[in-house]
Amino acid sequence: MIALLSLLLPLGLLSGANAKVQRAGVNIAGFDFGCTTDGACDISKIVPPLASHGGPDGIGQMQHFSRDLGLNIFRLPVGWQYLTNNVLGGSLDGNNAGTYDELVQGCLGTGALCIIDIHNYARWYSGIVGQGGVTTDDLVSLWRQLASKYQGNSNVVFGIMNEPHDLDINEWAGTVQACVTAIRQAGANSQMILIPGTNYAAAGGFAEQSGPALVGISNPDGSKNNLIFDVHQYLDGPNYTGTTPECTHDGTDSLGDLASWLRNNGRMAILSETGGGNTGSCQQYVCAEIDWMNYRADVFLGWVGWAAGSFDQSYVLTETPTYSNGQWHDTALVTSCIAGKFH
Repeated sequence: MIALLSLLLPLGLLSGANAKVQRAGVNIAGFDFGCTTDGACDISKIVPPLASHGGPDGIGQMQHFSRDLGLNIFRLPVGWQYLTNNVLGGSLDGNNAGTYDELVQGCLGTGALCIIDIHNYARWYSGIVGQGGVTTDDLVSLWRQLASKYQGNSNVVFGIMNEPHDLDINEWAGTVQACVTAIRQAGANSQMILIPGTNYAAAGGFAEQSGPALVGISNPDGSKNNLIFDVHQYLDGPNYTGTTPECTHDGTDSLGDLASWLRNNGRMAILSETGGGNTGSCQQYVCAEIDWMNYRADVFLGWVGWAAGSFDQSYVLTETPTYSNGQWHDTALVTSCIAGKFH
């Protein structure tokens, strides 16, 4: 644990009661558009957040978030099908993976950590990875190629999978272990790897539903350095799905259970999706959630708001800034909470 923390925190903060989390940022969506919870991805619906490809200026957004707000981690969701041009187990498609790489390189240019997030819900067209139809080797092949491509940059973070759900967690743990091993054997030894549990990676219940199966996942040398648990949390009711503009609670009960489990096991997690509408209730509760996390840096790396990139201002959870008269203008939630509570 000390070896991991030394990579993430200044030495003076390791035991300081006032240490704050080290990372905060925003999801830059668009390469995931068309992906649904059954693991289908209609790549014709992708809207690259790249001005060079006729889309919104996701790179400009990240530059603004980093330069003007001090944010230092961005998550870059992408559909598995897009990267291999719809070939299961296939090679990275030169055109598609090259276009996605433009966003990755734009992110890296800010100096931030950049999460490659496979946005497929542990599925490929309804087949659960490693549990029928889609093999663990199919996902391992993807991650081996991505790790080889990015192994030279320690600011790249490998997000194994977005929001797995309705699967055998013990079988899933075996799949994740195979991916971790492949990533490390491809030479990507300095990067963080994000490990998601079931139930759409929900923070609530992670300690009971996913933690016992996933806690044993290790690097090939037996260490667990830079293996970070990946959780999500939304604060709308009644099902907390992030689909309505009002928030009803701050989620600290769920985060508290998770924090205790992490502390007892000497591990860390990142809240790689959270957010809400640009409403008074969500400013109240999301800010409270983040305030609570901010002084628990021993177990939380930080948070990443959902979402900017190719979302326009009509999206219920938009965190996309607008640009006019030579200036960026942020949403209320980003100003108050996502960035406002970081420093």
